[in-house]
Amino acid sequence: MSEKEFRAELRYRMSLAVARAMLEEGAITEEEYREIDTILLKKHRPILGTLLAGKPLQ
Repeated sequence: MSEKEFRAELRYRMSLAVARAMLEEGAITEEEYREIDTILLKKHRPILGTLLAGKPLQ
């Protein structure tokens, strides 16, 4: 994995972690969370993130 790919992965996961916290606090709905995930995937284009999209990391 190149440095650029690593940074994209990191930005995606950090952003998704914020969205997950918002979901758990009830600030956003599950549907809104999925929309955010889709937007983040398009924006950051993570390599590993696309494999895990839609799957819980718990």
